[in-house]
Amino acid sequence: MSTSSDTKKDQRAGLLYGIGAYGIWGFVPLFWPLLKPAGAIEILAHRMAWSLAVVAVALLAVRRWGWIRELVRQPKKLGLIAVAAAVITVNWGLYIWSVNSGHVVEASLGYFINPLVTIAMGVLLLGERMRPVQWAAVGVGAAAVLVLAVGYGEPPWISLALAFTFATYGLVKKKVNLGGLESLAAETAIQFLPALGYLVWLGASGSAAFGAHGAGHAALLAATGVVTAIPLVCFGAAAIRVPLSTLGLLQYLAPVFQFVLGVVYFHEAMPVERWAGFGLVWVALTLLTWDAVRAARRAGVARGMVAASAAAQAAPAPAPAAEAGVGAGVEGK
Repeated sequence: MSTSSDTKKDQRAGLLYGIGAYGIWGFVPLFWPLLKPAGAIEILAHRMAWSLAVVAVALLAVRRWGWIRELVRQPKKLGLIAVAAAVITVNWGLYIWSVNSGHVVEASLGYFINPLVTIAMGVLLLGERMRPVQWAAVGVGAAAVLVLAVGYGEPPWISLALAFTFATYGLVKKKVNLGGLESLAAETAIQFLPALGYLVWLGASGSAAFGAHGAGHAALLAATGVVTAIPLVCFGAAAIRVPLSTLGLLQYLAPVFQFVLGVVYFHEAMPVERWAGFGLVWVALTLLTWDAVRAARRAGVARGMVAASAAAQAAPAPAPAAEAGVGAGVEGK
């Protein structure tokens, strides 16, 4: 039986895992430029191929293979995994290109507005009902996109594409209902042959960066698998140890780090209209977070009341005063 001390240690470990996952995702813009002069598509192909290798080693270590047999017998689930693989391929490729093309701030915006897009998709596609504060948050987020569109002279396509592809990926993953490691293994298994075919074609045509710029550069390209797998493993470890509300708050770490890197390290321009757009997005996220925390507290109170009611009903009825011999004494006090 676990003690409260064990539970606190578990939650503390989960918090560290969560910070590790989102911290790596937040600082990963520092990694992709190291892979130049390889182009975004070649980097993406290496990421897909080497991720499968890393995940296969992890599965060997934990000896977790039974899910493969079950998955093969479910063609509908396989189809959903293929969709997830296609969507995350677009997301990964666009993100790598964005960072290496000087659009780190715009990429960070995509992950800031992702929760708003996820909520909107839940309403439109799943028929979910939104609370008034959630409606307000989505409305403020839409206003932010309009402000940024005016500032850019066009809609922030990179941000919107990243937000919608990642929200779609999350929606499909929810339907698939596989563990993080297993899901990544299945997705990269689907990605592997196209990625390998592209890398072989690059090598045959003499256009491959892999091996052409020294062993260090080749090792960095191979490390894309580790950079992909490690934060996902940390995220999986956090998800089973900390409340969903805590995980929801931690998700903002990644775009915050990316935004700071874009402004401070990569020195990307931040005109007034861009600050205004980001400010509106942050207002929307503040509303969303406040509403989520309030809803979680209400749910906790409701669960406590239900538990107390169940305990009261399960308790034995008190003995009648005549049988107990204490009723008169209590009343006389």
